[in-house]
This record gives sequence, C-alpha cells and structure tokens, in this order.
Amino acid sequence: MKKIRPAFTIIEILISVIIISFSIVYVLKVHSQNHAQIVYISERNKLSLQDSLFLTNDVLRYHKEKKNAYELLRKYFKIDDFKSRKILQKTNREFFIPETVKLTEDEGSGPAATVEEIKLKDKYSSTYFHFQINGF
Repeated sequence: MKKIRPAFTIIEILISVIIISFSIVYVLKVHSQNHAQIVYISERNKLSLQDSLFLTNDVLRYHKEKKNAYELLRKYFKIDDFKSRKILQKTNREFFIPETVKLTEDEGSGPAATVEEIKLKDKYSSTYFHFQINGF
C-alpha cells in the first residue's frame, strides 16, 4: 500500500490566493491615495511662487474679484516683453478677504495688532495672512 504524502488541498490553495489578492488590492488602493496627495502637494508648491505675484500692498481691496497677475503688477513694473505679458495675463486668481481681526491687550499697555486673511482661490487654493502691529 502506498503512503499518500501530506499536501495542500485545492480549497486551501484557493483561500490563500484570495487572501493574497485582497492584500494586493488594499496595497494598490493605499498607493493610489498617496499618489494623489503627492500630486496635489507638488502642484500646490509650484503655484506658491505664482501666488507671490498677487500679494501686493493693495491686495486687500480686491474682495470677491478675479484678477490676473498683469493687472496687479503693471502699476509697479513696466513689462515690455509681449511673451511675459501674455504669461502674466493667463495667471488668474480669485480673491476672498474675510473681515479683519483686531487683537488688543486687556490692560492697554502692549501693542495692538490687526490680522487680515487673504484667500487666493483656484484649483489649488491658498491662504495668506497680513499682520500689522500698532502702538510702537
């Protein structure tokens, strides 16, 4: 009589394949989520330099307006190059300026400050703050 060697049954092999498949699907899902976050962060960082074009001294008066970079910078710079002018005209942001927050000391002995928030809306929106300290 022949002895049968112990081996895996077909059911055990199928269950292990299913477990491995679920593990691979989970890992791919996590990888795709991380990839989307990495793309968002890298695009946001690329636009942070462009955002600096919009942070001029008179930015606080453009609440709920959409402006391009050329409109804001032509007061400060003479841009003769047509190609540069075209690039600046394509760069747009919508402004949202919430109400100003005033910070004061309770005793009145220290300086007061005003904080103004500047939101630049686009596909990758960003928020900046303008601080002004009074009383020095």
